[in-house]
Amino acid sequence: MTPILLIGGGGHCRSCIDVIEAEGKYKIAGIINQPGGNTDPFLGYEVLGDDGDLPELFKKYKIALITVGQIKSADLRVKLFQQLRSLGFELATIISPRAYVSKNARLGIGTIVMHNALINASAVIGKNCILNTKSLVEHDAIVEDHCHISTSSVVNGGTIIREKTFIGSNTITKEYITVGKNSVIGGGLRVVSDVQENTLMKNNENIIVEKG
Repeated sequence: MTPILLIGGGGHCRSCIDVIEAEGKYKIAGIINQPGGNTDPFLGYEVLGDDGDLPELFKKYKIALITVGQIKSADLRVKLFQQLRSLGFELATIISPRAYVSKNARLGIGTIVMHNALINASAVIGKNCILNTKSLVEHDAIVEDHCHISTSSVVNGGTIIREKTFIGSNTITKEYITVGKNSVIGGGLRVVSDVQENTLMKNNENIIVEKG
């Protein structure tokens, strides 16, 4: 199997390890953490260094996956994506064998589709996205680059999720709406109309919208 470096240690990294092992396409070479981060092994895989070691590691390893999570901001994942691409790394696309991705859907590089996720016909998923456990992206929906569609959330048909947006767990979007870029949509919501970019939407008895 082809070796792969995992960029970022933490809870999301552990979940990614499980999916990569299940897919059986890549052999995990080790973890790269942030400077000053945890150096203990992750599920038996060694921490090989930090971000500053990537140029040297590229001499040996050519494929990587960003395994930093994304909730409030996509900035770190975007920064790592750009750094890895500038160094020449290939960004793997990972699909759990327990997920379903239509043959008529499209996935960008660096995206991971986790256990029991479903991506339906003519859906388009961008680069460096997380399609988390049990998430559903319906027909003709578009999820742009650097988005996180969280556990058990539903992006209904024809919906557009603009870049660098987070959709919280158990949230459902109405069909054919647009959620603007750099937005954070909290868990358990029903999004029934267009959302402007740079919006924080959270449920605190009522839905509160704060524009960044």
